[in-house]
Amino acid sequence: MFIDLLKAVGSQLIVLHHLAFYGPMSDWTHRLAPDLVAWFSQDARMAVQVFLVVAGFLAARSLAPDGLLRGASPLGQLGQRYVRTALPYIASLLVAVLCTELARRWMTHSSLSAPPGLWQFISHALLLHTLLDMESLSAGVWYVAIDFQLYALLLALLWLARRQHTATAWAQALVVIVVAASLFHFNREDDWDSWALYFFGAYGLGALTWWTTSNDAAWRHGRWLLGALVAMALAALTIDFRERIALALTVCVALACAQRQGWMFTWPRSRAVAYLSRISYSVFLLNFPVALVVNAWFTRYGGADAGVQTGGVLLAWLACNVAGALFHHAVEQPLGRLWRPRDPALAGATLSAR
Repeated sequence: MFIDLLKAVGSQLIVLHHLAFYGPMSDWTHRLAPDLVAWFSQDARMAVQVFLVVAGFLAARSLAPDGLLRGASPLGQLGQRYVRTALPYIASLLVAVLCTELARRWMTHSSLSAPPGLWQFISHALLLHTLLDMESLSAGVWYVAIDFQLYALLLALLWLARRQHTATAWAQALVVIVVAASLFHFNREDDWDSWALYFFGAYGLGALTWWTTSNDAAWRHGRWLLGALVAMALAALTIDFRERIALALTVCVALACAQRQGWMFTWPRSRAVAYLSRISYSVFLLNFPVALVVNAWFTRYGGADAGVQTGGVLLAWLACNVAGALFHHAVEQPLGRLWRPRDPALAGATLSAR
């Protein structure tokens, strides 16, 4: 389906961004295709905005498909989210530490992090490393922490709204308020980029897109709200143009069109896309440590030749996907079965694809 396409393409762009940004193989490839490497290095990271919007869209669909929070225990829902997200992530951190030490045998490079201390590893496991300004053990792990913060924030807003008699209206109103605060203030201040409020503009737009387009009744009442959201985002861009917010808005509009025109679940029909979507989280977790080892091996044994090193980049890209697929089947799926919630609402909250 369309969301599978977004996740599959987004995950591959993140892999290619890491391969281009963290040398040294890409330094050689830059000689052959400078514009392409520069684009992957600087612009492909914008795919994170796609993940933010899709994550908000899916979180709203699973937590509160009609705008009313399901499930009796928000803390239980949050705990289930942590288990399903953090256990594979912690396993990937162990792989990252081992891969870093292996790569250190073959090369010296700024992309190699220092051996972690106990508190550093614990802060990562608790998803607090960004807030505590700890050195990352792997590229991109900041997103896992932010995704959990965003989920917790949306859950808290839905819980607050459920305490009111008009819960659905309150839920949408609270999310709109926080989205506006993010777009007009927090997202414009880099000092907030370790906190959910910095990213909630994109995430909340995704959630609101689900609520305004999920069915005909929601669309009759919600299309005006969706139009107002688009106008609000455009106003925020007029005040301070940010490509990341423009992309997030574009993804929201695309999701709304897919939902209302009926091709959300029918296009594209591709088993390859669906599979790449399923393994996207594992690929995201494993791509940097795997690429680091390939970089180190080619640095030591590949020779000073742009063609050979570019071959190493392509091999690393393939290896990242193969490793991600193996990790998905051997680690992510088994860990995901450790705690199956009895509450159907909890199951829906956690089985939404990341």
